[in-house]
Amino acid sequence: MLGNLIGGFITIIVGTALMPTVADQIKSAQNLNSSNATATTNLSSTTSTIVGLVPLFYALGIMSTGVAIAINGLRDAGIM
Repeated sequence: MLGNLIGGFITIIVGTALMPTVADQIKSAQNLNSSNATATTNLSSTTSTIVGLVPLFYALGIMSTGVAIAINGLRDAGIM
């Protein structure tokens, strides 16, 4: 039980620590043309919008993974 709870918290901590890196990489992929005049990008406006949603889904995935691990630990303990 305690191991699952600690694992859930570690998952959330590591995931949130990597969140700025994910957001920076997404932003640099969207702004590739403005940073380098010779580089081209395959992102249209629609694709850029969808790629911009990646940090949201990353955050939701980290949150749901941590919660699922913690609930599994509580279920094993008989609390949930």
